[in-house]
Amino acid sequence: MDVLSVGRVSVDLYAQEANIGFDGQQTFQKSIGGSPTNVAVAAARLGLKAALATKVGEDGFGEYVRSKLSGFGVATDYVYTQPGAQTPLAFAALTPPETPTIAFYRNQAPDTTLLASDIPEAAIKEVKILWISQSALAVGTTAEAALSWMKLRNPSQHTIVDLDYRATLWASKEAAKAKAQESIALATIVVGNLQECEVALGSKNENEAADSLLALGVKLAVIKLGADGVLLATASERVRIAPIPVEVVCGLGAGDAFGGALCYGILQGWGLEQMGRFANAAGALVSTRLTCADAMPSLSELDLILEGAS
Repeated sequence: MDVLSVGRVSVDLYAQEANIGFDGQQTFQKSIGGSPTNVAVAAARLGLKAALATKVGEDGFGEYVRSKLSGFGVATDYVYTQPGAQTPLAFAALTPPETPTIAFYRNQAPDTTLLASDIPEAAIKEVKILWISQSALAVGTTAEAALSWMKLRNPSQHTIVDLDYRATLWASKEAAKAKAQESIALATIVVGNLQECEVALGSKNENEAADSLLALGVKLAVIKLGADGVLLATASERVRIAPIPVEVVCGLGAGDAFGGALCYGILQGWGLEQMGRFANAAGALVSTRLTCADAMPSLSELDLILEGAS
């Protein structure tokens, strides 16, 4: 495998009307989501061999998730079914489109019940990129499993932590920070936006966040800045990538498209500038589309948007 992504999954329902909240009349478009799920789809869409480690419920929605993942080319060997559980749902209202309102329905979510034994140690050790969503560390046995998998990795390998902070999934910010610190210590690459970096590190600007991550032993710090672009930093180099102006339809999924494209750039051996421009373009393109997983771009689409931006 090129990429193994670990964490939450859901069936997502996107309101199609901009600036109308859940208290209004809406129509919805159905897809699959959950940040680590979207990253796996984004990577597969770019031609990488991607797999997802998660659990779904014993229901029709769970079968829908498997069907969609297979259609996107994501391996489902580690997508398990939790007997008696329900697949989580997530509703999104475009209030506003740039930062939609999300309502999670995750009562006893099956994706929190992964065990370390669910994935062979050889698979963890051999995958080129292990992508861990920090939200997977919030509750349940998945948290312990994910950390144990990270400990199996060699420091020379790509072990990526996506800070992926969702306040509703955590008991407190302090709990989120503690787990972030634990996972960062086992990571070689960390990706997060400024809000996530503030929760995890106490850093309030991108350079301070990058400095903190590098001081903790991370080899590559990637600080997403939304409409202001992205900062990529190593111990010897620091590159800031300018944003690509687009008309935003839905801001959800842009960071996940960025993540899948980042994985692609890493495995191509690209430098920070090329990698950052490529991943930035992926995020920009997805923000012009309504859904997340279904919106992930192909290589040819990214070539076109990069040509237009140059």
